[in-house]
Amino acid sequence: MFLEIVVLLLTALGFWNYLNTRRQKRMIDEAGIKGPVELPVLGNAPVLMMGESAKTMLDLVSRLIAKYGKNVKLTLLHEYGFITADVRMMEAILSSQQTITKNSLYNLLQYWLGNGLLLSTGKKWFRRRKIITPTFHFKILEQFVEVFDQQSAIMAEKLYDRADGKTVINMFPVACLAALDIIAETSMGVKINAQGEPDFPYVQAVKTVSSIMAERFVSPLQRFDETMRIFYPLLFRKLNRNIKAMHDFTDKVIAERRATLQKTLGESTQSADDEDVGSKRRMALLDVLLQSTADGQPLSNQDIREEVDTFMFEGHDTTTSAISYTLYLLARHPEVQARAFQEIVDVIGTDKAKPTTMRDLGELKYLECVIKESLRLYPPVPMIGRHLTEDVTLNGKRFAAGTNIILIIYNAQRDPDFFPEPEKFNPDRFSPENNGNIDVFAYAPFSAGPRNCIGQKFAMLEMKSTVSKMLRHFELLPLGEPVQPIMNLILRSTTGINMGLKPRTY
Repeated sequence: MFLEIVVLLLTALGFWNYLNTRRQKRMIDEAGIKGPVELPVLGNAPVLMMGESAKTMLDLVSRLIAKYGKNVKLTLLHEYGFITADVRMMEAILSSQQTITKNSLYNLLQYWLGNGLLLSTGKKWFRRRKIITPTFHFKILEQFVEVFDQQSAIMAEKLYDRADGKTVINMFPVACLAALDIIAETSMGVKINAQGEPDFPYVQAVKTVSSIMAERFVSPLQRFDETMRIFYPLLFRKLNRNIKAMHDFTDKVIAERRATLQKTLGESTQSADDEDVGSKRRMALLDVLLQSTADGQPLSNQDIREEVDTFMFEGHDTTTSAISYTLYLLARHPEVQARAFQEIVDVIGTDKAKPTTMRDLGELKYLECVIKESLRLYPPVPMIGRHLTEDVTLNGKRFAAGTNIILIIYNAQRDPDFFPEPEKFNPDRFSPENNGNIDVFAYAPFSAGPRNCIGQKFAMLEMKSTVSKMLRHFELLPLGEPVQPIMNLILRSTTGINMGLKPRTY
């Protein structure tokens, strides 16, 4: 009797799954997208994952593309869709207003980030995008350059005791603390001194949550709250405890800044040249949000926290990855490093203590090519997820509502059809003579289309400031294990991102 009940339940589950996915399946098949054999109900993902791990995900994706083409069918339980490294398919997805909804992978971030700019969709996303865009105005970014310079100088200073030319340094955690200091001051207007006090509770909470989230994206049993609560109860409680600590800190900052703003607006009879007004010129994201309205109403503290937390998340891990990989590539390509360093000397001079200005950063053209080529080889966000909320035609093929799509940025940016010798580190690909030949959708480390990264100018200035500061102070040496990139929401390395340092004398 028990066996019969089990068989009946499995049959019902299979029939329910068939009814829920038959349109997606039919349209994907009609589009000519193929993939590994599918098991009833389970799909083909369990077959793909046999013998694989997070460390082999990038290699697995490359193998699938080599076998099935640039679009590969991927199914798991009731979720039906495909992965794509097809640049023209990616163009259709990224450029469409109909395909801006993120897929279920991003739900893992919901409790931390709420429904802010990263996770929201539809009207809320459009409103928030409009509100936040002024934060990245040229004049505001110019104020942030001072923060970039100050914090990168602190990072360099703290590295001197290990800069003996022999010690292997993993740059990821070092760059992470500097990025946290930068993003806290520019998004919330507060100094958390992560580099001086790495044990500060908010800093530890951000690092802990980021680490656990990284693992959740590659661990099936941690993918859902229900299974994580059962199989990893202590880790689940630790995650929620640290998220609450971050929320409490952000709420406190928001409340204090709102009270200060209201007091200032109520008492302000001072001229625009007054010191108080002058100090306000460095406007943080939080200040913009506090003075913004949606449908005529001011944003609530919870609305604001969603965006501040989103900015903290997106603005520290991504730039940490980008800065670390750029320094790694420079360390292993001394001829590129020498050319970048010479440009820095020509633009900024030989005084290591001289602050870097917005104009200086704008003139570092070759360094920008170096960073762009690093972002091509090692994009901080190696994949992007989308969920179709309606039937839509993409690149001449029709797909059904409910279809999930994963865009593999990492592989698209190594496509030999768009990048000759794709594995070669060649910054001259992005020189003024060649940059016009780069396909906008083949190279999308900041995404592309209406949902591109709103902070890409901010990020590029931060990267140029930090990398140039490191090159002014140190010769980067090829020490330590090579990187082993791991596919995640953020590109990391299982072996660290290693190099050695030697003080420069000039």
